[in-house]
Amino acid sequence: MSLPRCIPAICLSLVACFNLTLAHADDTTLHRPAEWAQSVEVQYNLYQMSPTLYRSALPDQGAVSLLQKLKVATVINFLPESDSSWLSTPDIAQVQLPYRTNHVDDADVIKALRTIQAAEAKGPVLMHCKHGSDRTGLMAAMYRVVVQGWSKEDALSEMTQGGFGDSTHFKDGVRYMMQADVDKLRTALANGDCSTSPFAACSMKSWFKSAHVE
Repeated sequence: MSLPRCIPAICLSLVACFNLTLAHADDTTLHRPAEWAQSVEVQYNLYQMSPTLYRSALPDQGAVSLLQKLKVATVINFLPESDSSWLSTPDIAQVQLPYRTNHVDDADVIKALRTIQAAEAKGPVLMHCKHGSDRTGLMAAMYRVVVQGWSKEDALSEMTQGGFGDSTHFKDGVRYMMQADVDKLRTALANGDCSTSPFAACSMKSWFKSAHVE
């Protein structure tokens, strides 16, 4: 076949491949589980997990009007840097709970979940870290499991396959989740305990404080 005769065939093949790629992308979008967090704003990796809980990457001043439109009443920040550089509106409370996924323990998780639940009673909540994938991803997954009753498998699937970021960032969070005792976490959260262990630093501090008062 001569080159001029090949060109139409090549073009048709490229168009077919392009349409197949688009069809695959649309199929992936259409088949995203309805119970997974749904995208709200791509720029900030902002997703809605429930009527009262959102997750995102680090917002900026441009996101404030969007948060107000979503009626977000509290922003929970898992970074060591404050949100005061971009968030100053008095109608949105700021809570800072810095932690690292490679050093996370039950006390960090319980504190975050308790803070989220308390804040939800006042209105929608946004939790975020820098990229909205690892630190936010772990707490989102633990919220799913401990508070909402999801299985670890379902929560891990959403965390690692939900399109929140590079899956290589999730290894520490996955490691913690696999060994976490969900029943103990749920009991500690309900009982007002700071950790699942009486020997945790926060538990010992509480014990010493109460002993001193007595």
